[in-house]
Amino acid sequence: MNRTMLGILTPSSNTVLEPLSSAMVSGLDDVSAHFARFPVTEISLDSVSQAQFNLENQLAAARMLGDAKVNAIVWSGTAASWLGFDKDQELCDQITAATGIAAGSSVLAINELFGKLGARRIGLVSPYIDSVQEQIIANYARSGFECVAERHLGEHRNFNFSEFSEAQIAALIREVAQARPDAITVMCTNMRGARLAKALEHETGIPILDSTSAAVWSGLRLAGADVTRVRGWGRMFSLT
Repeated sequence: MNRTMLGILTPSSNTVLEPLSSAMVSGLDDVSAHFARFPVTEISLDSVSQAQFNLENQLAAARMLGDAKVNAIVWSGTAASWLGFDKDQELCDQITAATGIAAGSSVLAINELFGKLGARRIGLVSPYIDSVQEQIIANYARSGFECVAERHLGEHRNFNFSEFSEAQIAALIREVAQARPDAITVMCTNMRGARLAKALEHETGIPILDSTSAAVWSGLRLAGADVTRVRGWGRMFSLT
């Protein structure tokens, strides 16, 4: 049987990315998504929060995905946006070294998509607290991206990110869009932004890069699959 299996690393308290990731590939009979969790319950800049993203925790989950002989492994999480982009590059290198499977991440995919779009002026929507949002903006500034507008919801408990409605998230995206950034990213895989992308792109004329969608986009490309077969989830799936 010729099939493409995506292995997706998932924060333990995330309830959004699994159903959304599966929905994105549900129309592709030869593609399936498979998940492995590791402990993540809160997001802040303190040492306890940062310790959740210890490489060994993520690698243990990746090795279990390797047992399923998936074609690619992607980390569907956004910690590198505040911890530093090199964090995800190191993780991907370690996953491939440990499993022999190509690896990617939401944040690395978003950054690649920014490049494909020629986006340097960006908009940022997240559920995070002030200090985390400020660190994300600073990390992007160091990489040559100007955040021209942002909105965040001031929450630190990872489970609670999933409680924000699509209507709330859409309102934030519309507010950010008023600054006319080159692209807007919804930076959190436990936030319900994925289904909004197509309609809001049509409404605003601005590409919307959802983090959960970016992980699926990355996984398909790493697996050698055609991302353009994914329809109805936004412009990113037209970018190869």
